[in-house]
Amino acid sequence: MKEAAGEANMTVITIVLIAIVLGVGTIIISNLMNNTSNKSNNIMNGAGSNCTYNNSTKRYDCK
Repeated sequence: MKEAAGEANMTVITIVLIAIVLGVGTIIISNLMNNTSNKSNNIMNGAGSNCTYNNSTKRYDCK
């Protein structure tokens, strides 16, 4: 009986650790994706660079 209880405890610990790793991984990946999206939007909008929007070509001209 003691062996079964020990195995059940290890199963619970394993499930809890997997849940923690998945939770932390989800938060980190979500932040990375948001940061990448923000940087991409800034580049497309010409923020922080020497870009101007050209209406005739519908593009940003950057120097």
